[in-house]
Amino acid sequence: MQKSNFGSIRKLPSGRWQCSYYQDGDRHSRTFPTRSDATVWLAAIQTSIADGTWIDPGRSKITVSALAERWVNAGSTKRQSTKDRQESILRLHILPVLGKMAIGRVTPAQIQSLVDTWTTNAKPSTVGRQYNVLRAIFEYAVRSDMLLKTPCRGVWLPAVALVTRPQIDTEALGRLAISLGPNYAPMMWLGVVGGLRWAEAAGLQVRCLDLLRGVITIKTQLNRQGVLDKPKTPASIRNIAIPDWLCNDLAALLAKRGITASDDEALVFTSPKGGVLDYSRWRQRIWVPACEKADISGLRFHDLRSWAATALIVAGVDVKTAQVRLGHADPHTTLAIYARASVEADQAAAKMVGDMFNPLRREMQ
Repeated sequence: MQKSNFGSIRKLPSGRWQCSYYQDGDRHSRTFPTRSDATVWLAAIQTSIADGTWIDPGRSKITVSALAERWVNAGSTKRQSTKDRQESILRLHILPVLGKMAIGRVTPAQIQSLVDTWTTNAKPSTVGRQYNVLRAIFEYAVRSDMLLKTPCRGVWLPAVALVTRPQIDTEALGRLAISLGPNYAPMMWLGVVGGLRWAEAAGLQVRCLDLLRGVITIKTQLNRQGVLDKPKTPASIRNIAIPDWLCNDLAALLAKRGITASDDEALVFTSPKGGVLDYSRWRQRIWVPACEKADISGLRFHDLRSWAATALIVAGVDVKTAQVRLGHADPHTTLAIYARASVEADQAAAKMVGDMFNPLRREMQ
């Protein structure tokens, strides 16, 4: 047996060479076909311990399935709807292929192969969502000192085409409001004027309305199970000022239903039968028919947030105020994702630039 200042190497009866060393009170060993291979590996282990990059090899032996379970349950702030979505992706698309493998055995090539399989029968956006879950699992393993580096590196993903949404203007919104009627037009206007998400509007309670001051408070939302839940992020909890005419519409809606300020836990918007709104039913029975009638088929309620962001930017509202009104944690989201160039803003820009470089104007000077 050869001993050094770190670890030991010995020849086994089989002719292979075994390295062993102690770290954190545990003995670790590995065999190699040649003595030189064993010596190189042991030196590499010694270096990794010295520079702080050593990972306990026992930790990388847990299966992808076990790692996924730890990851899903990590973080007390994770919403149940998020966990349900993650578990569904794991169960249907990831664990059937990788679940029984040790995480230390998964290679970038295997990750790419799995992604390629998804690409043959799923949209690029769906592939992206599934890969994000897979990548997050292995990033969690790295953060937890189970792996030195993630196998989710250098992976090619299909390009996601930018979805073209219907162009809407104030006239189109007016037609949609008429189609929705007095029960749901105020809900649409809250999406346009206040930038509310559907779940925030559907979970709005009477106690969150201060119509005398023209302010609404977003502190709950309605989840897909029909239960009031906390908002999407801490930044989503906010106070929003709304115009007088929208306050009047909301007051008229509540008066029509016989709701007063004392009914503070009552929902502002309900189903036609007075129950809690269900997104899928509301979309199919209320929203889609109203959009088709208003000649703006394909419009999503969430698209109203893009309109709200664009209107704020065009109106010259500062980015911070726009960010707060929309409930974004990052102003980059407000500008890069939601705010879109409007036709009116583009025409105004063309006029300003055109006036600046007008040849006739230059000749007159």
